[in-house]
Amino acid sequence: MRGLKQSALSVSRTTGRLTSSARTLPAFLIAGAQRCGTTSMYRALSQHPLLLKPVLHKGVHYFDVAYARGLAWYRAHFPLRIGTALLAHRYGTRPLAFESSPYYLFHPLAGQRIAADLPGVKLVVLVRDPVARARSAHAHELARGYETEPNFERALELESHRLAGAEESLRASPYSVHHSHRHHAYLARGRYADQLDRLEPLLGRDRILVVDSHLFFREPEVVYDRVLEFLGVPHLGYPAFERHNGRPLTGSAPAVLTHRLRDHFEPYDARLARWLDGVPSWRR
Repeated sequence: MRGLKQSALSVSRTTGRLTSSARTLPAFLIAGAQRCGTTSMYRALSQHPLLLKPVLHKGVHYFDVAYARGLAWYRAHFPLRIGTALLAHRYGTRPLAFESSPYYLFHPLAGQRIAADLPGVKLVVLVRDPVARARSAHAHELARGYETEPNFERALELESHRLAGAEESLRASPYSVHHSHRHHAYLARGRYADQLDRLEPLLGRDRILVVDSHLFFREPEVVYDRVLEFLGVPHLGYPAFERHNGRPLTGSAPAVLTHRLRDHFEPYDARLARWLDGVPSWRR
């Protein structure tokens, strides 16, 4: 079965490359953050008839780890323009292609690449309690085999060593991949304000929507309406809202560690308030 699936994907990629010039590019991206509900948002938006997901899979990861493949390769992942024209005629408004790659927010070069190749593109960013995100990310990477340290607290202690010089290395070798930067950034990825502040001068504040994922799961209709308004897409009913890609945590973090992490993230959460038009839900 796996072999058949891989063969089908190979055929689809070949077809996509051959028809690349006839395909559309995304109008918006779900850019992160990792373990913050991006899959659930992607699945909800994918049910809207005017929001067109990639042909093959959710995350293309072009602007972070596949940039050397070129724009024609990236374009091959999206729908044909003739299909979007038919949808535009049917609904009286232009459909929007999109994808979701949560490493875009954190990768030091992704923002400038997105700004250069997709002028006018919009970003949807989801954030959650960074302490919970760090624990979820550790469990996720451990389950996938990318993390070898089972103890969460020890993995946090290793982070600064693992990530030392990572951004400089990625900038010096733009097409390289840094394993720990991608898989072991438990604290760094939760400093959302740093990442958003890096994107702002590249894209503009009005083209970035930041969503509190705790509110998305609590009041999905309200958040969904806000996302559609940001994208300029008409409301055509609500999708089925479900949680996807969740990962159960093993054990519990010591209270002392949790308090220390909350203190660590406090200044970053305070800076995040201007992106959320208010205090993050986990700080209320």
